[in-house]
Amino acid sequence: MKKISLLGSTGSIGTQTLEIARAYPDELGIVALAARSSVDAIVKQALEFKPSVVAMFDGNAAARAAEALSGTGIRVVSGMDGLIEAASLPEADIVVTALVGMIGIRPTIEAIKSGHDIALANKETLVCAGHIIMPLVRECNVSLYPVDSEHSAIFQSLNGEHKEDVERIILTASGGPFRTYTKEMLEKVTAADALRHPNWNMGSKITIDSATLVNKGLEVMEACHLFGVGLDDIEVVIHPQSVIHSAVKFRDGAVMAEMGCPDMKLPIAYALFYPRRVYLDTKRLDLFELQSMTFEKPDPERFPGFAYAYEAARAGGIMPTVFNAANERAVALFLEGRIGFTDIARLIRHALDRATRTDDPTVDDILEAEAEAARSVSEACNIPGGSK
Repeated sequence: MKKISLLGSTGSIGTQTLEIARAYPDELGIVALAARSSVDAIVKQALEFKPSVVAMFDGNAAARAAEALSGTGIRVVSGMDGLIEAASLPEADIVVTALVGMIGIRPTIEAIKSGHDIALANKETLVCAGHIIMPLVRECNVSLYPVDSEHSAIFQSLNGEHKEDVERIILTASGGPFRTYTKEMLEKVTAADALRHPNWNMGSKITIDSATLVNKGLEVMEACHLFGVGLDDIEVVIHPQSVIHSAVKFRDGAVMAEMGCPDMKLPIAYALFYPRRVYLDTKRLDLFELQSMTFEKPDPERFPGFAYAYEAARAGGIMPTVFNAANERAVALFLEGRIGFTDIARLIRHALDRATRTDDPTVDDILEAEAEAARSVSEACNIPGGSK
């Protein structure tokens, strides 16, 4: 049985991971569950899957969870130390890192140092700390499996191939719900509009990022670290049908692509069972029903956040962290109804322009830059403080 420590168990990736574990109880066991603050959800999960440890980042949430799980033998831990403990359990075989935000970086580092394989669904880990994570993965001789659908597709397309034969990586994007909107129309969209993704069922943060195309910029940064390629070796293609999840072009002209119906269970299961493929009770792709696929170039004029991502990636150092943190804070304000949709990119620009460069940031540098970028965004909106 493969034993899983699941960080971010109450989110979209976490709950789908548990669905797969539920379908394969003889092959997958849960030894730890972790979340930020969703007490009721994690208690219900803990009673079903009976992990040895439950970790809650929020101290008050941990106290409530401990009371609810009293007498079960399940130990409840809290704060960053609790997340690190859950990620470092000696009995774990693989750690699914699906926490949203910077809090996923330190637990992932400690999981790697503990010799655990990683199923990675936390963008910040590579966007902000890829220069730390990837060398550590090699040093500790562990495997890192991408859970993001696009990176999983690239990983699958590269399987069995030689890196020197790769000519280009093709990263696909749905284009989100506003793909055909004019600038004037984008000024008027609401959070409710932006949360109606045409193809994927995801958490609110990543759904907004898909609508702004910021998510694709973040995925480009991740791909550079994951696959050891440069920015100019990656081509982003808008593919509204979301059937080709990404592809690799080789030097002989061949293109290898992973296709399927949009469903995050496929990349999750591929990471958990690699190199095996297991049966999943999901919708099958019907090419006759599909009939056609279309492709477009992304438009950085209408979606400037996408262009700013490339700018931050080329600058390197601390700038990807500034970009990510400013976006995270701006998206939170948008979801709260305090700013407009197009203000997200404007606030990213504001934070990038005011950031202080650091070329080889430590984890402490990354966390400090995150806080500073959040403060910069809040101040630009005349909102006191920078907390999320």
